[in-house]
Parts: sequence; structure tokens; C-alpha cells
Amino acid sequence: MRDTLLFLHVLSAFALMVTVVVFSAFALGAARDGRVLLVSNVLWGIGGIGTLVFGVWLAIYVKGYEVWDGWVIAALVLWVAANGLGGRAQAGFAEDADEAKRSQAALMHWLRSLVVLALLVVMIYKPGA
Repeated sequence: MRDTLLFLHVLSAFALMVTVVVFSAFALGAARDGRVLLVSNVLWGIGGIGTLVFGVWLAIYVKGYEVWDGWVIAALVLWVAANGLGGRAQAGFAEDADEAKRSQAALMHWLRSLVVLALLVVMIYKPGA
């Protein structure tokens, strides 16, 4: 069971990374395509729910950590922050967005990328565990 949950958790994290890579291309000036944006946003949603559900299940029910462990709380806070920043970036990368919105979307994306990186560090090192 542990290996299956770990596989699903990491697979969900890869779905999140697809979105980060696609939005990085948009932020660096790649042409915006509505279909690519839609697929990317769907993958972010699936990956976000997957990392949350499988991650909490893995940490609490399989590994024996508690919800109030410092690294679990940090991961949850970073997950919420990444989703908030991602939502703001998503709106600005729409095909009909003006240049000011695209510039703000790029900033929100790069901030989200830093939050995702911080989330990865928390997952690897588990501070406070």
C-alpha cells in the first residue's frame, strides 16, 4: 500500500510540474494557446488534489506523522499559497489578456514556482519531524 500511495503522490507531483513548465514557457514569451492552457490547468487541478490526498494519506496513515507536525503544516500552507498564486497566473495568461495582466501573471507564476520549490524542499527534508 505504501509503494502505491508513494507512486500516486509522485505522479501527481509530476502533473504539477507540467503546469509549472508550461507556464514558464508562457512567462518567457511563448505563444499562448488556449488548448495548452486548458490542459495545463486541468493537470494542475488533478495534480493538486492528488498531491494533497495521497500526501496526507501517506504521511499520516502510513508513515505515522501527525497533522500538526511542522513539516505537514508547512506543506499544507505552501500548497494553498501555490494554488492561490497559480489562479492569479492562470487568469493573466488567457489569450485575451492585455500586456499588463500578462506581466502580472508572469510575476505570479515565478512566485508560484518558488513556492513549489519550497514545497519540494519541505517534502524532502521534513523540517520539524
